[in-house]
Amino acid sequence: MDVSFLGGPQPQRGVGVVAPFDFALDRELWRWVPDEVSLHLTRTPFVPVEVSLDLARLVSEHETLQDAVRALSAVAPEVAAYACTSGSFVGGVAGERAMCAAMTQAGELPSLTTSGALLEALREIGARRVAVVTPYTRSVTDSLEDYLGEAGITVTGRAYLGLTRHIWKVPYRDVVDMARQAVVGSPDALFISCTNLPTYDVIPQLEAELRMPVLSANQVTIWAALREIGAQAVGPYQALLDPAARRGPAGMASSSQLSGPRAVLAGPVADPEPEPEAALAGAASPGADLDPADGLDPGFGPGIGEGPFLDDSGGPSVM
Repeated sequence: MDVSFLGGPQPQRGVGVVAPFDFALDRELWRWVPDEVSLHLTRTPFVPVEVSLDLARLVSEHETLQDAVRALSAVAPEVAAYACTSGSFVGGVAGERAMCAAMTQAGELPSLTTSGALLEALREIGARRVAVVTPYTRSVTDSLEDYLGEAGITVTGRAYLGLTRHIWKVPYRDVVDMARQAVVGSPDALFISCTNLPTYDVIPQLEAELRMPVLSANQVTIWAALREIGAQAVGPYQALLDPAARRGPAGMASSSQLSGPRAVLAGPVADPEPEPEAALAGAASPGADLDPADGLDPGFGPGIGEGPFLDDSGGPSVM
């Protein structure tokens, strides 16, 4: 059969992605990508180290990133993105900029990182105060908070799981539970860290419940890479990608910020009282009829049995 009349395939624009060796969410990245763009992924070499500050430093060495970008140059992408949050914030703001410069030098093309994209996204939505959710240990979460502080962003509250491996297996329900506990101190937005943590389906549902923009590591990475080449990320009902969403529920004051245990805090913030055990399970917000985790991808299975950790006393960390 002669199929020459089909005329395809259509020309594709390329985005090069450098990911850590244990990255498992290729499929999630593609969900933000329009049909006319292709992702070209490569991974950093395997190192036998659990998720930690040491691993973050190892997978972000300039020579490693430059080798990866050179490999991607074979398919001529228009931009290169380093899809690793901890690897791009571990060296602070100056370290992140140096990584971008090294990648640009190696591939002779615009380059960016997840942590740099996060700062761009926060500027895009006008957020200066954020709640933070991570799957990391406390030390890695501390490093993220330091990075944000250096960039002039205040972390109002945070929750983390304390994991050192298998982060891609975390179910949406655990992400929802952490988000509910981290949103204290009247933040402008919530950031869910780690490119290996599934977030796509949970973002619009958390925005509807929390009444604020919700950003995630994979989302901001793809958003920034596509914006660099003049393309638009695909993400219905996600405030960063959909201006209408910013004017809707994500732009409204949260009822949980107006009353109850997450009341708006004025002036200096005192150390919080430890929250009751039931609160750590993630009670629904006032008036919520549906759990944001209900009906989401069951493929991630049951919870992994750790966290969320809030601080040593069991209450949320409020800054």
